[in-house]
Amino acid sequence: MSIDRSLKVKGALSRHRNVLTRAERIERLKDEERWSEGDPLLGLPKVAHRKSHAGRKAAEAPSKEGTEETAVAKPAS
Repeated sequence: MSIDRSLKVKGALSRHRNVLTRAERIERLKDEERWSEGDPLLGLPKVAHRKSHAGRKAAEAPSKEGTEETAVAKPAS
């Protein structure tokens, strides 16, 4: 019997997670300078964790070369 695709562990850690661990939240708060070493570990403030779309490519615009070729290909009347 085969394993369902959603249950495979191959890329489980590489995908985006909505929930951060306590250590990840503390690290993020330190980067934002909202947490210091003396602060309590419980009751941490919320930390926004958004998926970035920096790697996406923009839709390619039609090139000018294609329009020039069609203009030249038309016979003059």
